[in-house]
Amino acid sequence: MHACADEDLAGYVQVDWGAVDRWLEEDEEVVGHPRDPFHRIDVRESSRHVVVALDGEVVAESRRPTLLFETGLPVRYYLPREDVRLDQLEAASDKRTTCAYKGHASYFGTDAHPDIAWTYLEPLPDAEQIRGLIAFFNERADITVDGELQGRPTTQWS
Repeated sequence: MHACADEDLAGYVQVDWGAVDRWLEEDEEVVGHPRDPFHRIDVRESSRHVVVALDGEVVAESRRPTLLFETGLPVRYYLPREDVRLDQLEAASDKRTTCAYKGHASYFGTDAHPDIAWTYLEPLPDAEQIRGLIAFFNERADITVDGELQGRPTTQWS
């Protein structure tokens, strides 16, 4: 055993996530990365009036959004597909991402706004309420809630 160069890290171990084929938490597979016990998501139905515009063009409008609150991130407004102008978005994006809390996402976009929106077709159990709904990046779209234009937060997706 050797001394740790950083005393604040003494007693901790580093686990190589890619060293195994899959990780399990009891009998459930953990995807993306280990879950942080201080990170959570909460999903709530709402009747707020949400309008999403790209370059002044309304691409979604709903009075039945599902709000997803996630530690450290802005509120995400998940909208029913029927309330999104899918004729304005390309659903054929090749982009896929994985969230340890929500599952595997697929993306929509336009030429000017690639991968601006996403959906979880088969979400993890904690996010079942967002199945098939579509959310837009608050960081790159104009989102108005109950008549008030929301600011564009600065995140890793800005």
